[in-house]
Amino acid sequence: MYFDYAAATPLDRRVLSAMQPYFTELFYNPSAPYAPAIEVRRDYTAAKSTIAQAIGAKPDELIMTAGATESINLAFESATGHSVVTAIEHHAVLAAASRRAHTIVPVNEKGQVSPDDIRAAITDDTTIVSVALANNELGTIQPIRDIAEAVKQARTERLARGNHTPLYLHSDASQGVGQLDVSVSRLGVDLLTLNAAKMYGPKQVGLLWASSHVRLSPQIVGGGQERGLRSGTENVAGVIGFAKAIELVVTHRKHETQRLSKLRDALEARLSEAFPEAVLSGHRKHRLASHLHISFPGLDAERILFALESRGVYVATGSACAANKGTRSHVLGAIGMADEVADGSLRLTLGHLNDDASVVAAADIIIEEVRREAERVQP
Repeated sequence: MYFDYAAATPLDRRVLSAMQPYFTELFYNPSAPYAPAIEVRRDYTAAKSTIAQAIGAKPDELIMTAGATESINLAFESATGHSVVTAIEHHAVLAAASRRAHTIVPVNEKGQVSPDDIRAAITDDTTIVSVALANNELGTIQPIRDIAEAVKQARTERLARGNHTPLYLHSDASQGVGQLDVSVSRLGVDLLTLNAAKMYGPKQVGLLWASSHVRLSPQIVGGGQERGLRSGTENVAGVIGFAKAIELVVTHRKHETQRLSKLRDALEARLSEAFPEAVLSGHRKHRLASHLHISFPGLDAERILFALESRGVYVATGSACAANKGTRSHVLGAIGMADEVADGSLRLTLGHLNDDASVVAAADIIIEEVRREAERVQP
């Protein structure tokens, strides 16, 4: 019973089927001059067109990368001035921002940032603002469109004063792409990061979309692929898989979001009924349908996690990156959660393999193990 889709999603069999020929008979280097390679190049180009269409972009605005982390680094390394980020961004964003002057903007107790606070943090030398579309731990959805308006206002005011320093809005939309509209024009962003591994596609395949007015600097040089911004032989199979994955999630987005929301609410209701003292985090209205973050004050979530694993239930205590380092979640600290509550936190995220039966079974096991841990702490 898997409840950690925010960390990784299984490769959809239809995606694998689409990719398979490009590992075997269609193995050609798309830069080669002979006919079979040219056909592979056409397929690669068509796949990029499919991805672009899904986000309302042009194919030549996409730079394919080896995942969201690389895309984020490409965005930040191209914007060499001051940056503005929120306190709950993914570690990749926080680490990229920390390499130069930056401002970290706080969020409220629900994990949402105020567009006014973003605007106030922008200085005359700010070149990039980065706010994730949805938080990977809490599931809280940010008001990106309103933030885009705040950035636009700052840009206009600077230009009126003769300041022509570029100012870009970047959003990591890796979480929730199968549940939210990621049209770049409707979001109002200048740069957008996506990750195929979060949408039932292959791992180590991502992209950075950059509007035509954005000037990027290559971080990987060589053969000049991806308009010279990301050299290296194209990952044809990976991009074919990415295209199939995003096509599927966009097609089934409405139905899947409704399904996940019902399952999440049922799981939340069972756990809340069993533990009235439990703390639910994240925005109650503006959150991903897949996310449930629940804390059991005074208990040890890691002990609960290992007990659940022994019974075939896989959950998380926070983001996979933080859990792997054995550190307390910076996201929970940013929303003002007390340590004794944060240490008893579980993140349950749902996806394709979950159904009514698995939710009921998992809820029963979680209730048993949380009660066992509570008895151990308070015999």
